[in-house]
Amino acid sequence: MSAAPEHPRDPVGWTAALSLAFLLLCLIRLTIPSHLYFDEIHYVPAARILLELSGPANPEHPMLGKEIIAAGIALFGDKPLGWRFFSLIAGAITLFAFMRAMWFTTLSRFAAMAGGVLTVSAFPLFIQSRIAMLDIFMAMFLMLAVWQCAAAMRQPPTARWRLAVTGIFLGCALACKWNAAPVAFLLAFGFFIMRVEDKGSSFLFTRHGRPIPGISLPEAALWLGVVPIAVYFATFAPMLFYQNERIPLSGLLRFQMTMMELQESVKKPHTYQSQWPQWIFNWRPIWYLYDQADGAQRGVLLLGNPFTMLAGLPAFAWCAFVGVFRKRWDALAIALFYAVSIGFWMIAAKPIQFYYHYMVPSFFLMAALALALDEFWKKGRKWWALGALALSLGLFAWFFPILSAAPLHDGQKSFETYTWLHSWR
Repeated sequence: MSAAPEHPRDPVGWTAALSLAFLLLCLIRLTIPSHLYFDEIHYVPAARILLELSGPANPEHPMLGKEIIAAGIALFGDKPLGWRFFSLIAGAITLFAFMRAMWFTTLSRFAAMAGGVLTVSAFPLFIQSRIAMLDIFMAMFLMLAVWQCAAAMRQPPTARWRLAVTGIFLGCALACKWNAAPVAFLLAFGFFIMRVEDKGSSFLFTRHGRPIPGISLPEAALWLGVVPIAVYFATFAPMLFYQNERIPLSGLLRFQMTMMELQESVKKPHTYQSQWPQWIFNWRPIWYLYDQADGAQRGVLLLGNPFTMLAGLPAFAWCAFVGVFRKRWDALAIALFYAVSIGFWMIAAKPIQFYYHYMVPSFFLMAALALALDEFWKKGRKWWALGALALSLGLFAWFFPILSAAPLHDGQKSFETYTWLHSWR
């Protein structure tokens, strides 16, 4: 008799436990520094103004991320906990959603859990979960969208409501930052390509075939195209009630052009600006903080894990190879998400770019590395896989003082312990 098919157990409990542990870890020194630092100086004042509905602030970015920061201030006061509380929650949700997306993409318990460990210890998610910036909210909604879309493909009976929720999350991601556009595009375009490939000339109205039986192309266009756009524009509702420079409904489209012009107009050089080749080789990080703060010398360095950020590159190449030549669709999907999300920055018209733009691509890079380690695990080389995870966690522990604004006991020269490369200074 043939062997029964393997049905691995869903690691949702372990996923929740790791996400909770990550949230508790992020709580350490969450309110330090007790003053605004790095880009908080832009977004927290904008959130304050938004609470008063006095007029536009930080108009180069969409509204939702600033609305979430404003909600934190309204709930917990205009102080560090209020500024950063919802970033903390968004970080934990991002991790949970990422791991759920890994599970539904790979159906591998090890890949899902390894992906979570790698993402926690990759550094960017941890740092962005502890600062009042827009990127973590965009990342949260993107990972929620990818999770629901992957689950819709695995569980077609639930696909309709999952795709509707996917569309809502995509709209929210775009309403935090436009950087979400590449992933949103790939989710929608991927549905179109798979349906055309599967059904040929009858692709338009058939409800059969990949990627989700029971969902026609026009219905998918509704959930993945129309709904995100509607949600995106709905987040601009506060502009209708400004006390000064109120923007009417008829002016929202024109305002999008103004936002684009503002995005492309920032050309003043910045000490820590960088471009995508420097991101993928972990060459040019950002010191969010390095100063006397709250009675001690402290630092926060947005850097990538020196091991996993580089080990992820051959893992990405492996995913692309087995995806194309061996029809490993999970590997191909991860490779495409990484390629598209980093490819956006190769052509983006934004003149001044920073390493934090690499956070979303780094999630897919960690997914690629997790899938490669899963291959070692399945082939019996478990110590290789576990050793890689241990090394990643070990480096996270080593760098933890300058990831979490801990007191640095060597004074102003403390950075020399952590800046292994001159370009990290």
